[in-house]
Amino acid sequence: MEGLVEDLARGNVTEVKVVLASVVMALACYQLVLIAVGYGKVRPSFLQPGPAAGAHRAAGDAITVLIVVVALMCVSYFGFEDDKTLHVVAAMALLAVLALKIAVIRRWHGLSRLLPFLGISVFGLLAVTWLTSAGDFLADR
Repeated sequence: MEGLVEDLARGNVTEVKVVLASVVMALACYQLVLIAVGYGKVRPSFLQPGPAAGAHRAAGDAITVLIVVVALMCVSYFGFEDDKTLHVVAAMALLAVLALKIAVIRRWHGLSRLLPFLGISVFGLLAVTWLTSAGDFLADR
């Protein structure tokens, strides 16, 4: 798997991972704006709550795919490095909370009152994961 990841990234695995993780982080910020409009907390004249919530769901699906791709790249290429404990713990928690959020959305509708908490948790864990990896990489440049 490590060779496949390196071939796909043309030897620039770290750079590709940083770019993908940064795109995910930017889209996550966009998600916060969309759901704020969806819940009626922000009311721009050009976007109604219904379409904002629909866009939030569609963008969330794309973000989930990107998060899984980045996670697979990390695990298959970098493994579990000792000096990146916070990164590994935050990433594993991110995947667990994201899976729980998807389960609530798709199956456990009775727990939908937890969605705002789960969404903020996903964003926070994503931010920690990004800061401890891509943020460190970009700060070193």
